[in-house]
Amino acid sequence: MAILVNIFPVLLWTMMAFQANSLQAKGIQVLPPVNFTLTVSALAEVLLQWKPNPDQEEKNYTIRYDVEIMTPERDEYDTKKTCSTRMAVLHNGFSARIRTLLLYTNSQIKSNWVTAKLQAPPGAVETSVTNLSCVICTAVNNTASLHCTWLAGKAAPEDTKYFLFYRYNNYTEECQEYSKDKWERNIGCRFSSTYIETSETDEVIVIHINGSSNGTAIKPFEQIFNQNAIQKVNPPRNVTMSLKQNNLLVKWEMPASSFLKECFKYELNIYNWKMGYKQILETELNSFSLRIDDTCRYSIQIRANHQSWCTEGFWSDWTEPLYIGKNQPRTPVDSKTYTVLIALIVSICSMALLIAIICRKYHVWSRLFPPIPTPQNSLKNLFLNKSYQRARTYTSETETEVGSCFEDLGSYTEDLYSDVLEDS
Repeated sequence: MAILVNIFPVLLWTMMAFQANSLQAKGIQVLPPVNFTLTVSALAEVLLQWKPNPDQEEKNYTIRYDVEIMTPERDEYDTKKTCSTRMAVLHNGFSARIRTLLLYTNSQIKSNWVTAKLQAPPGAVETSVTNLSCVICTAVNNTASLHCTWLAGKAAPEDTKYFLFYRYNNYTEECQEYSKDKWERNIGCRFSSTYIETSETDEVIVIHINGSSNGTAIKPFEQIFNQNAIQKVNPPRNVTMSLKQNNLLVKWEMPASSFLKECFKYELNIYNWKMGYKQILETELNSFSLRIDDTCRYSIQIRANHQSWCTEGFWSDWTEPLYIGKNQPRTPVDSKTYTVLIALIVSICSMALLIAIICRKYHVWSRLFPPIPTPQNSLKNLFLNKSYQRARTYTSETETEVGSCFEDLGSYTEDLYSDVLEDS
């Protein structure tokens, strides 16, 4: 069976080639189209036009045209018309070729190719914008806003001015509200309201950015976005919570959108304030049940996005937090006050330490507050003087007594000596 499957295309091709050779044997020629031209009809849009070869014999034959896009992206299709419109970015140029297909019964003959080319617009290398990204936001009244950001080219001079245009279907609009970098170059654009239809799901948006500079030619840049791929989903609506014993039940409604309910997926941010940790849980339903510790306080937030098979866009903003449980969370105001208080204490301590170091190094304290002389203790001096005088008195008396003893001893010796002389 597999052999037959592989052989069948070969047989079919051989049969068609044989029939084509038979047509050529009958003197039937297939001539290429004439006057093949390429024209830029809108932003990122090219009009291909041609005419049938006037020398081509039609008779009972069916004539179609085989069109092949070669740059910027290869694509091939056929058509009965003598014109075709293709959407493509054009900042690197565009080229295509076309040939005639003559169909008769079950055979076809192809002409030679005819080629046309659009040159890339002028501009210096690396002067075009880079990292272009855009987001579509839908308001409550279903009006769409568009916000785009980009980076200036590496070789773009400081005086470069960028200008952004967007095209949606037949509407083209230039940006009027730009954000700038430090050199006053435009690096962002915001459209508060646009012609974008939020109910459409398969449309594309063309972004075109060109520029100007006094001394350098700025190369333009184009990018085509799928509307769904850059659409920021609205947050879920009407979020409610209920707690029965330890079972937490969270319910919500799908975001305001033209998509079906099945196209959405959700993330729940559940934060336990007592334990200080959070959980990120995913679901495709519009409700979620979770067993929790009822002694703790929790905050719950939800956000939404499209499923991948519905063209995934940007996640919505988180819903406002809802609280359930006993412990009071620290509010943003408390957190801010706490942070400011800590910073103030650290600043004061650092300043005090710095002043102390400076004062110690340059002896500021001794200069500002010189030492005060210590007063004498009169009572203590009085006792010291009396003791000294008493000691002096005792010493004098002792000296007097010793002196008198020596005087008595001397007189006694003299008397004794006189008595001895008399006896002799």
